[in-house]
Amino acid sequence: MIRSMTGYAVRSRDLGHATLHLELKSVNARFLDVSFRIGDELRQCEMPLRELLGGRLQRGKVELRAHLQPNGGGALEMHANAAVLAQLAQLQQEVQRTLRDAATLSVSEVLRWPGVLADQAGNAEELLKDCLALAGAALDELVASRQREGAKLAALVGERTGRMRELLRGVAPLLPRALADYQERLAAKLREALASLDEERIRQEVGLFANRVDVAEEIGRLGAHLDEVDRVLEKGGAAGKRLDFLMQELNREANTLASKSVSGEVTGVALELKLLIEQMREQVQNIE
Repeated sequence: MIRSMTGYAVRSRDLGHATLHLELKSVNARFLDVSFRIGDELRQCEMPLRELLGGRLQRGKVELRAHLQPNGGGALEMHANAAVLAQLAQLQQEVQRTLRDAATLSVSEVLRWPGVLADQAGNAEELLKDCLALAGAALDELVASRQREGAKLAALVGERTGRMRELLRGVAPLLPRALADYQERLAAKLREALASLDEERIRQEVGLFANRVDVAEEIGRLGAHLDEVDRVLEKGGAAGKRLDFLMQELNREANTLASKSVSGEVTGVALELKLLIEQMREQVQNIE
């Protein structure tokens, strides 16, 4: 399915001594950009959470918020993780043996170190397990919301490609008559300006110029690009970048159609095509 980059999810889990709250929200971005706003007691979960999100999402600016709320209104009873402290002390000694001028870690730096502080449950593995399970459920909800939004975006883009096809079907029969009328007007002006020029030379010049203003090729390429847009929408997946490229190509052909047009009707169609393409481009910016 086509997925939007906009979504929101929130989940909570009762851990007994505390409640774990987790919130996910995402908006559009060129690449996947994940940021965290989590308490120190959950800092050890950041890398596993980053891997979890990276495995399911490909684009978007994603923010994850998580914190532990003590049950009963009291503060969480915190204590230092002796194993992590010992490991940190050993690492500090190794660094200072090599780098004599290296500063000693302060108490605040040690307390902010991932895994140093633990709650009264004292089980970092269980907390990580609970956090990942809750994040997985929230991620399912986020992906589902992005899919629902993506379906709406795909429908909007599909409506506009359908309208563009109608315009192209309507303009195709106008081209031969419009080109013939333009050739007649151009030939008449040439005869007036160059009375001494022979008819054969006039026909050659008019024919060469007519080839330069013929827009049948642009209309054909517009149709081909619309076919590709429909194919990408039907295939689904992470299609935002591909669709954005196709919008650029459609806009290029519509600009050429407008610049080469020799008919007011064709020019009007080209301008309406450009408007529809711009509307599609705005929607495509939100597709993953």
